[in-house]
Amino acid sequence: MPFRKPPLESAARRPETVRMPVLGIETSCDETACAVYDATRGLLAHRLHSQVDLHARYGGVVPELASRDHVARIAPLVRETLAASGIGFGDLDGIAYTAGPGLIGALMVGAAVAAGIASAHGLPLIPVHHMEGHLLAPMLETPAPQFPFTALLVSGGHTMLIAVEGLGRYELLGESLDDAVGEAFDKTAKLLGLPYPGGPHLARLAERGQPDVFRFPRPMTDRPGLDFSFSGLKTAVLVALPRAEGEQARADLARGFEEAVTDTLVIKCGRALVQTGHRTLIVAGGVGANLRLRAKLRALAADKGFTAFFPRAEFCTDNAAMIACAGSARLIEGRKPDGPLFTTPRWPLADLRAPGVAA
Repeated sequence: MPFRKPPLESAARRPETVRMPVLGIETSCDETACAVYDATRGLLAHRLHSQVDLHARYGGVVPELASRDHVARIAPLVRETLAASGIGFGDLDGIAYTAGPGLIGALMVGAAVAAGIASAHGLPLIPVHHMEGHLLAPMLETPAPQFPFTALLVSGGHTMLIAVEGLGRYELLGESLDDAVGEAFDKTAKLLGLPYPGGPHLARLAERGQPDVFRFPRPMTDRPGLDFSFSGLKTAVLVALPRAEGEQARADLARGFEEAVTDTLVIKCGRALVQTGHRTLIVAGGVGANLRLRAKLRALAADKGFTAFFPRAEFCTDNAAMIACAGSARLIEGRKPDGPLFTTPRWPLADLRAPGVAA
């Protein structure tokens, strides 16, 4: 079966009465996840298996091992999720799966399982953009944000500011020119000798540090624009590392790095909100779980009079709840889920369009 991209738009609209549950499957990298989401009742069940222990000995994700583990885990996880939701395959209204971007082998596992379920039960198959899933993750919360809003998407592979006018209406405002912010966290953690995955360990170490012992630059904040650059911070940490002797000094260095990163993100978010005129900011992606970043953005929101939305920490990292939610939104709002099964390791968010909008 060919693995290529079908058109995402359709002029046809599904009836507004469609509110049956959607099963979501996520296998883009090193988490195997399933969820059932209903547009009326919300999230009915979600399950996730993390491969962190599998990859820790290698200091990073090994794609072949990731794919094999997805194969072993996905079918039992689907059964467990459906059982927890209290529904069966016959009660579903569609099957959503992460089609990209991600590791191609890992993506193909989830796509194949989703296609098999959809074919066996005569259900629509809904390919979901991984980043759109993250953008819509705050919709899982109560209250949920309303369109339009500005989104900060921060993860191990992405750092982006996006103007979100509605479903499929996304404008990239700025992005990292080199390392993603999560990547910068992981690389700095490795310099400090912290275990994989390094970002959460660095944040915990930084909690014990003093903020002004190590002062690092806030990159690209002294010039206009909304792009980011974090590779230089890693170099600055490497230069400062010989001065970080002892556990307290290492904590101080971690704190200095975290302060520099979070200050940079907050400054750019403030600029983005001025540029868009939006009064709502949502934060998504794994780094969105960082407590210091959340505290600073809440303080900025209180000072500037906008509202900040954050998904729960479990929905910041890769998960299937956001995929099921995005799939449900696409199905209800007019997305025609036809065309061949596809996966793609690279898929610019700008390629997504609103339902009913021609290319």
